[in-house]
Amino acid sequence: MEIAGTSALVTGGASGLGAATARHLAVLGARVAVLDREPAKGRDVAEEIGGVCFECDVADEGSAKAAITAAAGANGPARILVNCAGIGGAARIVGREGPAPLADFERIVRVNLIGTFNMMRLAASAMTALEATSTGERGVIVSTASVAAYEGQIGQAAYSASKGGIVSLTLPAARELARFGIRVQTIAPGLFQTPLLDELPEEAQQSLAAAIPFPSRLGAPAEFAQLVATMVANPYLNGETVRLDGALRMAPK
Repeated sequence: MEIAGTSALVTGGASGLGAATARHLAVLGARVAVLDREPAKGRDVAEEIGGVCFECDVADEGSAKAAITAAAGANGPARILVNCAGIGGAARIVGREGPAPLADFERIVRVNLIGTFNMMRLAASAMTALEATSTGERGVIVSTASVAAYEGQIGQAAYSASKGGIVSLTLPAARELARFGIRVQTIAPGLFQTPLLDELPEEAQQSLAAAIPFPSRLGAPAEFAQLVATMVANPYLNGETVRLDGALRMAPK
């Protein structure tokens, strides 16, 4: 799909992988709407790239609908959705104080998996009403999983389950939405230089980077954004999850 002149939605666009994606799509000529639960930070990114920002809780139906509608009013109906919004959290299934709190598991799955599905279903529904492009496409959806979907570490049960759900969602969604000319793909990033990892001491960051075969460093958010753009632009790429991890395979802990 042609990126230039196309309206795009980026959830979690206020920071990290989402902000890098919003910036890159804007450089390529997209009209970008940054959707985030932190509108103040989101507006900073939107102002920088000449886009717009709307507050959005991806796991809340009303909030997501309102954000998509507002973005369409500002930029025109979106043909591109990039799901970057997500949260982490570590807890053993059975810890020193007993079983892990169920509410913590529910919260992570709700934001990461249900939030991704919520945005997918709402954006795809709007895309079906659009006229097909010269390549027969009406839209492209790119979601964010994690290598933890495949090699979840001890303490990552909730996070891994939520990201594994996104991986499993990708192919059936692509098959179902194919009749509308909507492609669905997912990126499973490894260890990236995001605000979450920036909070770790430099020594810890270097230790993590050393475990990556090549290149032996943390991924740059711009590299994630480049893959998003490739997935959007290549009309034959569909129904696939691509690992972006420098050949990293996570150890148990």
